[in-house]
Amino acid sequence: MSKKIVVALGGNAILTDDPSAQGQQKALAYTSQQLIELIKQGHQLVISHGNGPQVGNLLLQQAAADSETNPAMPLDTCVAMTQGSIGYWLQNAMNEALSEAGLDRQALSVVTQVVVKEDDPAFDQPTKPVGPFLSKEEADQVSQETGQTFVEDAGRGYRRVVASPKPVAIVEAPAIQSLVEQDIITISAGGGGIPVKETSNGYEGLEAVIDKDFASAKLAELVSADYLIILTGVDNVYVNFNQPNQEKLTNVTVDQLKAWIDEDQFAPGSMLPKVEAAIEFVENSDNGRAVITSLENVGKMFEEGAATIVSK
Repeated sequence: MSKKIVVALGGNAILTDDPSAQGQQKALAYTSQQLIELIKQGHQLVISHGNGPQVGNLLLQQAAADSETNPAMPLDTCVAMTQGSIGYWLQNAMNEALSEAGLDRQALSVVTQVVVKEDDPAFDQPTKPVGPFLSKEEADQVSQETGQTFVEDAGRGYRRVVASPKPVAIVEAPAIQSLVEQDIITISAGGGGIPVKETSNGYEGLEAVIDKDFASAKLAELVSADYLIILTGVDNVYVNFNQPNQEKLTNVTVDQLKAWIDEDQFAPGSMLPKVEAAIEFVENSDNGRAVITSLENVGKMFEEGAATIVSK
């Protein structure tokens, strides 16, 4: 039976060791070939994606070229720019994969604004890593020159952190829903969406990067998806990870996950936000389920034990 599925692509689905446009397009071509398996199975597909490395690199480029005659663009605009470039690459990669598979479907990207609250506590405590990894010395120097905040990230170096407020609404949700109803593969909420606040004169951008998993959960809720798939580097979520009593999770409930969160089973900045986003979608949908698995495993997710599936 056909299901409406929102797929949230992780960074490894876009950016590998080659950060060039050609390198990222090659990664997205491979990603599209994996996602086509869901379409072959008859499912409707909505795709979201991250942009952390891309928006960070763009911010560096903007800063390097900043001048009175060529001023650097603000963060919300940089999110829009990366959303557009990745969407452009991805819709072309998906359309090529659809054509090769003989599927009469079309992929289309939507520049998406996501509403956040201006008084969200996240603005007082930036936590979202963006951009490349730097040494401590490099990070200290950039921090002194720009006033930006850097933190150590997963033992791989230091990265800039920015505010990451929670999404409360998606401006283009009705249009996205209409496209989905027309069976168009819709790429939306890229990079977590462009963070905006609602004003009496419309929407105004904010300096932030929204977590793409939480934005994807909100998107899945608003389009009434049957499944939210959050892609990561492993086929399943584990408790007691990398310990002798490691346990693979297959079919789990929201309450079980909350109990494991209380035990600090999931690493902050890694698996924890994915688990929290999965919980948020399941709790806010009627009968929706969330799946956490790898890109390579996505075509097998409905096989018993092949992925971590979260239900009420």
